[in-house]
Amino acid sequence: MEQKYVRETRCFKTSRVFPLDVNNHNTMFGGKLMSLIDDIASITASKLCRVTAVTASTDSVDFLKPIRPTDYVSLESFVTWTGKTSIEVFVKVITEDLRTGKRDIAATSFLTFVGLDECNNPIPVPRILPETEEERKLYETASHRAEMRKTRREASKNFAHYLVTKYPWE
Repeated sequence: MEQKYVRETRCFKTSRVFPLDVNNHNTMFGGKLMSLIDDIASITASKLCRVTAVTASTDSVDFLKPIRPTDYVSLESFVTWTGKTSIEVFVKVITEDLRTGKRDIAATSFLTFVGLDECNNPIPVPRILPETEEERKLYETASHRAEMRKTRREASKNFAHYLVTKYPWE
């Protein structure tokens, strides 16, 4: 199986926070940030396998610091782990205050993608090789996250059996 270094999947995106991006608390809408996260993560996943990669799950988005209109956000994403057909992507969101230059980690996120062939069937993806301390730490802790994902997915499937699809007035 093909192998790739984490650095080969790394992506960066920088965005300014505009007035239309903030909520009534004058902080960035969570949904806006989540859209930026999914966008960059999908590029990262496709860079690994060089085919269409679709979001299988957003495993977590942890909002750690508010993002204000005086900030800009930098998103950094890279593949942290691969299974047979699944790709775990980590996204780190860094804010920088445009007035002071102070930088903070504003959010972190883990997403899972699946590479697809031309018929939309899952395909095997390259193994990932970490090099830096940060990459190795994320790689070493990935099997635990993968197990939690599997357990949560099974619970979600079981729970879905109790959900109704009828409209309330039916």
